[in-house]
Parts: sequence; C-alpha cells; structure tokens
Amino acid sequence: MTLAKPTLLVSRRQTLRVLGAFAMTGAVAACAGRPDDVAKSETDPAVAPVEAPSPATIARYQAIQDHGYTIQAVNPGYLTGSNARALVYYNGSEQPGHIVIDPYARRLYLVLENGMAIRYGCAVGKQGKTFSGDGVIERKVQWPSWRPTQNMIETEPEKYGDYADGVEGGPENPLGARALYLYRNGRDTYYRIHGTNNPSTIGRATSAGCIRLFDQDIIDLYNRVPRGTQVHVRTPDESAMMIGPLRPGFDGYVTPVNDPDQKVTGPLADQILDNSETATDVAVASATQALSAQQPQLTPAATGQPKKVY
Repeated sequence: MTLAKPTLLVSRRQTLRVLGAFAMTGAVAACAGRPDDVAKSETDPAVAPVEAPSPATIARYQAIQDHGYTIQAVNPGYLTGSNARALVYYNGSEQPGHIVIDPYARRLYLVLENGMAIRYGCAVGKQGKTFSGDGVIERKVQWPSWRPTQNMIETEPEKYGDYADGVEGGPENPLGARALYLYRNGRDTYYRIHGTNNPSTIGRATSAGCIRLFDQDIIDLYNRVPRGTQVHVRTPDESAMMIGPLRPGFDGYVTPVNDPDQKVTGPLADQILDNSETATDVAVASATQALSAQQPQLTPAATGQPKKVY
C-alpha cells in the first residue's frame, strides 16, 4: 500500500500557523519565526509514494481534547518515514531518562532502559542548530503563550505588530500544546522543545525555530519527563558518527544513507508507546527487558566504530 502526501493551501488566516517556533514573552528571538518562514512547507508540490503508516501509528495521532482545546488529527501523509513516534534500539551512552536531539537527522530520542529509546520526528529551524551540548529542562508549560520581542516588533512591524499584545496559548499558537525550556548553568538558553500548529513541517528544516514535534508527541514527551531532565543536543560530528551520512529526500526531508535505527514492533512496543509513563517506570523497564533479547548488535552507521562517549 502506498500513500501520497497531501496538498494544503495557504491563506492569510494561516499566518499564525506558519509563524514557526517562538520564545515566551520577554525572550530573545532565538525561537522566533516569520509569517512566511514555513509557508512553503505547507504545500507539497512534489508527490512521492511512501509506505503507509500502520493502524497503530495512525491511532496515536487521532484528534484529542486537551484542557478544553481540540488538537486535530494528524494527516497520515505526515506520519511516514521517521516522523511518527517509534520504539527503536538505541546505541548511545546516555542514561535512561535523558533526551538526545539530533537536529541534523531531525530526530529526538528519549532514552529507555535495556538499550532502547522512543524516537520522535521533529522539525528543526535555524536556531535549532545554534545550540549543542548539554542542557537541563527547568521549565515545563502547558499551552504556552507567546509575544514577539520589542526588537522584533520595531524591526518588522508589518509582520509582528499585530501580535504586540501577545498570543494566548491555544491551537493557533505556534508553540503548540506544550513547551520544554532548556537551561544551562542556571540560565535560559532560549532553546525550546515544543509542539506545533503546523504538522506539515515535521521532519523538515525550516528557516526559523527550535525543535518542534507533533502536538500529540510533545504531550507524550511532556508527560514522560520531569523537570531536571538532562538533554544532549548533538553536534554535526556526533550526528555523523551516530546516524551516518544523510541524503536529501523529496519536499525537504532527509534520510540516512544507511539508517541505523531499527524499529521494535509488537504488543510490548505498543504498550510502551501508548502509555506516557516515565522512561524509568517499572512497567516500561519490564517491557524493554522482555524485548532486549531480540536486540541486534548495533554499531554507529558512519564508521562502524564504538560510539564516542560525550
């Protein structure tokens, strides 16, 4: 079965939908976007056949009610490749409960016990590649609000003037349903992991923003990680070591030449993916232990050498 990615039309009413990723009120524009930054990614002029997502995957992205808001179902055309949440074998040195972001392969990993991780597809803006190394999640916000900085308003009043009073949290807010804020040495890095009101961007590079996930996925991740969670953002060299060389795909996607991520499927995998328990939860650990006997011998894709510890 094949599935073609859908085509969407852009209208003036979608301005907020294409703002990208933003910082909270008073923050610098490290996670800010422009109304036209991702408009091109809302249309899909190139239609290519792709493998259809499984029924279990589609079920994870149905419409949901959250704090009085409706989060729309994700079109299955956006759930292909590595975009959808998946359980994978993981060959990293990070401890269970840590988050690893690969902004070059556009993947985020929540490390579990027994050599596994939950992988989430993400969209990455330019600011998503300006930070690397380690950080800590110090703030977690549900349905975050956003206001452009004064400098943004003064520099581009035609684009940001209408939002000078801020945008309340809700389905039209570019930060989506949740936001996780990274700090380093007690200071805000202005690097965010958050949702999106434009699911067509997931898996793509955009001209602005940090790290955005489907709203269904940022809610899942938000529920799994507490404040104090350690986050590592890979450098280009680390990405090349762990994922290997990347090749451009259609419509701005990238795919590894030899993808090292091997999915784990079946009832136990679904149990882990469908229940937003913490990475070190006893039930999650028990399920990964039962699955670990199936784990193949993994080596990083690019070199076949043991992973560099960072």
